[in-house]
Parts: sequence; C-alpha cells; structure tokens
Amino acid sequence: MSIAQGQAEVSDDEPIRPEFPQETLHDDDDPLPVKKKGRRRSTTHLKIVPETLELRERVKQAAEQYAVSLDRSRAFTRDELEHHGRELLNQLQLPEKYLGFSMVMVGNYFWKQQFLAIPFNRRMLLLPHCLKHAEGCPAEYTQFGLDCERCGACSIADYKVRAEQLGYKVLVAEGSPVVLKIIVSGYIDGILGVACLNVLEKAIDKVLIAGVPSYAVPLHSGDCLNTTLDQAWVWEVLDRYEPLPEKPTASYVPLMRASAQVFEQDVERLLPRQRTKPGQSGSQALAFTERVACDWLANGGKRFRPFMTIAAWYAAAGRPMLSSGDQTPQIPDEVARVAMAIEAFHKASLVHDDIQDDDQYRYGRQTLHRQYGAGQAINIGDYLIGLGYRLIHAAADGHPAAALDVLNSMSTAHLRLCDGQGAEMAFQKSPDWNLSPLDALQIYALKTSPAFEAALYSGLRLADHPLARTELVSQFCRHVGIAFQVLNDLKDWQGDTDNKLVAGQDAAALRPTVLLALALKDGSDSQRAELQAILTGQQDCGGAEARIRRLREIFEACEVFDKAEVLVERLRAKADALLEEITDVPIRDLLRFFTETVLAKELPPTNLEANPNILVQLNTVTNGSVSLLPVIRM
Repeated sequence: MSIAQGQAEVSDDEPIRPEFPQETLHDDDDPLPVKKKGRRRSTTHLKIVPETLELRERVKQAAEQYAVSLDRSRAFTRDELEHHGRELLNQLQLPEKYLGFSMVMVGNYFWKQQFLAIPFNRRMLLLPHCLKHAEGCPAEYTQFGLDCERCGACSIADYKVRAEQLGYKVLVAEGSPVVLKIIVSGYIDGILGVACLNVLEKAIDKVLIAGVPSYAVPLHSGDCLNTTLDQAWVWEVLDRYEPLPEKPTASYVPLMRASAQVFEQDVERLLPRQRTKPGQSGSQALAFTERVACDWLANGGKRFRPFMTIAAWYAAAGRPMLSSGDQTPQIPDEVARVAMAIEAFHKASLVHDDIQDDDQYRYGRQTLHRQYGAGQAINIGDYLIGLGYRLIHAAADGHPAAALDVLNSMSTAHLRLCDGQGAEMAFQKSPDWNLSPLDALQIYALKTSPAFEAALYSGLRLADHPLARTELVSQFCRHVGIAFQVLNDLKDWQGDTDNKLVAGQDAAALRPTVLLALALKDGSDSQRAELQAILTGQQDCGGAEARIRRLREIFEACEVFDKAEVLVERLRAKADALLEEITDVPIRDLLRFFTETVLAKELPPTNLEANPNILVQLNTVTNGSVSLLPVIRM
C-alpha cells in the first residue's frame, strides 16, 4: 500500500516489471508449486470430539501426563502444538480425526498451573451463545449479551453467576475477536473458554502463541444448536486458585499492553497538539485536520507494527523475560515515538489506499474519503506523514545517529510501498495478460515487506543490536511479507470482515494478484481468454455474483488456491530457515512469534464478527460500574 498517492510512470504498452532481485523470490532449484489433486485441503475431519466420556477422559488424562515434560519457557507455535497433539494420539493409538481435540488437551495442561495461579478478578470466562437452549430460551441475545442470571434454564446461568461471584469477567458470545483486545487493554490475564473446536483453532492462532494462560473445554459438536459439553471439566478449574510453583512462560502480552498504552494514554504527551490543545479556543477550520488526523492515529487497527518496534527494542536491549501477569513495562520516549511514527506512516498509507480502491469501511466505520471527501482525506493522509517525521525528529535528541538510520529505513519503505501500489494501479489501467507469478510476487514484495522491515529494524537499531547491520531482517521480512499478501489473496475469496464483506473483490477490481497470475500461467487458452473477457467486461455473466462465481470456477479448475497455499508454506519455510541463523534467543523467539502471528490463517467469520458495531457486556467490576467494549476488528 502506498504511503502517498504515488503514480508509477509505466507505458501502456510495457509489462509491469518492478525492479527487485529475482533470486530473493524464486531460486533456480526450486520447483514451481505442484498441483495437488482435489479441492483445497479441509481440516474438518481433524476436529472430531471423542464420542464417549470414557474416551475423552482417557485423552485428557494422557495429555496431563504428556505435558509434564514440556518446556514451559516459551509458548507453543501452532506447528509445535500440532506435533505434540499427533504424538499424543500415537501414544494412545487413536485416529487422526481427534487431532484438534488432542491439541486442545495438550495446550490445557501446558497452561493449567499458570491459569490457576491467576487471581479470579484477572480471569475471563468465555461462553458460547450456542450453549443456550435455542427453543424457548427466555433470555434475549441483544447487543448487551445474554441476561442469564434470573433464568436457570441452561448451564450458562450456572457458570456465569458463579464466575461473576468470584470476580471473573464474563463474555457470552459466538467466538469473539475482541478477547485479545481486552487482554491487551489490561482487563484480564487468562481465559477459561468453552467453545467448539473451530473457534478454539482460531484461539490457538490468536491467543495461545501470544503467551496467554488459557484453559479450554471443547463442545461436543460444532453445529451451534443446543450442543453439550462435559460440565465437570468447567467446574474443576472455575473456582480453583493455586499459587504458581514454577517460573511462568514467557508472554508478549505486557509488551502488547505497552504498545496500546502509547496510543491510549501517551499520545498527548509524546505528540503535543498545536491547534487543538486542551482548553484552547480557535478556528474550527484550522483545527479540523489535526483533530481528525490525531483521532485516526490514536484509534483503530491492530497496532502490530508499533508493537514489533517496541518488542524488537525490548528483546535487543536485553530486558528481562515477561509473563502474562507482569506489569506493563516502561518504554523510553524515543522508542515510543518511533513506534508511533511507524503507525502514523501506516495509517497514512491506509487513508490513501482507501481512496485509490474506493473502500467504504475501515475499522468498523466509514473511510475518511467517504466521510469528508477525497480532497480532505488526501490532506489528512499527508498530515499523518508529517506527524511521522515530527515524531522521528523528537526521538533524535538522545540517539541522533540511530534516528537518522531509522529515518532512512522508513523513507526507503515509503518509496517501495509507492512503487508497489503504483505498479498495481498501472496494471489495473492497462492490464498485461502475460502477468507471471513472479511479477505478482515482486509487487507484493514492494507493497508489504518494507513496512514490516522498517518496524523491526527500528527497534533493533534503537537498541544498537548487531542484527540491524545485516541483511537477515530484510530477507526474513521479504518472505513473511509476500506470504502474508498471498494469504490475503486467499482470504479475499472467503470474504473479509475487516473492510470487505463480498468474496473475490480483488479479482473483480482487476488487481495483479498471484492467483490471477497462476491462472494465466497454467490455464488453457480458452480459460485465459475467458478470464480476460470477464475481467474487462466483455463477457456478460449475468450480474456481479455470477461473475465472481465464474471466476472462482476458473480458479478452482486451474487449482490456483492449492498452489497459493503451497507457496505460502514454502515462503514460511524460507523464513524459518533464516531464524535458525540467529543466535540471540529472545530475538529469534520474537521473529518466530512474528511469523506465527502474521501468517495465522483466518477462519470464516462468526455472526458476531460480521457486525462490527455490536457491543458486548464485559463486567469489569470497577467501582461498581460496567464497561461496554465495542467489538472492533483489530
């Protein structure tokens, strides 16, 4: 995505060839992604809950024994947890269909002692909406959750009432994306969750690898209608508290909180306003741009890039290991300002990108150009770039040489992002139907990787870590950034609750995706001709939905989804190989966490996630008040 509205000067007659070293994207001895027979691999057959209580108890007890010897110094990666789940099944001589269940059981006993050591008022009980009796349930499911306390018709009331008496925060939802946001905001340190294996799979990607002590009780089925569970499994941990007898597992939650604090508490101090100071009266017109830009900077988004800057600095500076319940660490102002600058540049790129793509929503609200017009939005994006420069200058007081190197890294990222976005727009204006997968990957390398690299490099350079003087971080970010963009291609065909609710929008908008490039490369002459006719509007498919449906059929016939998944795994393997060269363990662990987080696969959204404006009730028991937190995609 471009940081400014950069236009690449590309001849209408010339194919898109962004300058980028090809050997970084494809090695001569690498075979192209091979075709896999059949449709995309489904994992549904791996998420079967054992059919009898006796078998479930057997797996549970074996997992408890298995977990005794596990290294608890850091959280699992997803692949490591899957390996342990398979090992457990092999020991029990049970079929692969129970893999998801065995992974949950191993994860439970990895974290159980640390979960039980968390005070009740720092825990969350997460219950699924589907536990209620669908027929005749007297409790309404409104924007404030279920009012279960006076009901007693189902098990939700029993758990909810007892948990709230103990001091838990209770959330009744269909697998909510707000959980990690609540943790980062500092409300809770651990989760007791009841959910189906589909939802728990998402939790593994989003919560467990961050180092959040969690204990899960799987529902017996995922059909979301009057399902059941082993109720005794909830009660055996719900009201138990046991001091931790061992050193806790490392967690990135305190650093996530530090990153959130920069934007939620420290913005006014780190970036004093010039025209909208508290108590200052003046022209509303003069104050408009600063007010909107600062609001856009401070609110919304995952804030993942500033977190990576702060976490890279923390690890590179040799600071002590943190666990989930630790206090939020103090971050030097110069590091916080650089992290904020990263976010300012990123938010500016989103403002301009939304204009270029005419996207309607961002962070659950209308995009700025939809609210204020394209001219004002362009100006606000430019203002955010200016704020980024100001923040880096302010950070230079104590580290002038480092700030200069950081500025050079960010400016390089800025130019590459504009090159990539400009190439994409040039393709849309004058498509080159000889687009190759390598062409698409080169554009991806320019659009996504530089921002990741700048975020990591900045933290390493501010700590004066030797790794900042090598090319390893650049190469690592290139592989992860391209894989991230390919995953976005795949996600586009599932629908996207961040901003896009309709599948296939990138293809319909004639973006030079790797999926299109693979179809053009491997499709038959007739398929290539039909793709071109559909995308240029020369073939009437009978409406927008029929058009997308036909594009999907061609893509599936060319097996591009399978090939894209193979490509993601290859890029992940290359990134992992680079990690093995790093001898600094905290840095290596952080980059591994980065990979697992960025390349986590999204599941189709739940009903709750599909509506970004729903509010859920979180009983924070703070001065007798109740805090209402919006469910916003991060």
